[in-house]
Amino acid sequence: MSTLKITLERVHDVLDDDGSAAREYRVLVDRLWPRGIKKERLAHDDWDKDIAPSADLRKAFHGADLDFEEFSGRYRHELDDSDAPQALLDRAREADAHKIVLLFAAKDTEHNHAQVLQEVLEELAR
Repeated sequence: MSTLKITLERVHDVLDDDGSAAREYRVLVDRLWPRGIKKERLAHDDWDKDIAPSADLRKAFHGADLDFEEFSGRYRHELDDSDAPQALLDRAREADAHKIVLLFAAKDTEHNHAQVLQEVLEELAR
């Protein structure tokens, strides 16, 4: 079984992309639909709200109550206690995908939950 490649894309950077890249599984990993984005403008195969950080964790991070390191640790703990990461990998494999594209809306492309999720999925996919 080949290892899935896992990449990140900000939703605002891929609007109106038809998502036709060969064997990609494109999944929105935000709990809330991105503000101002019409669903038909975002080519995606899945919207996985269950894999996103909990509402309380998301609010604490965006409210600056947690720095990225603390947020990352807590989010990893949530993911460790969840079947959602493995379920996402399984759906991508069932779709015969060679690549998972994690779609996210955060403005900060360096410090967001999709970064943490990518690391967790890469560890599980090995």
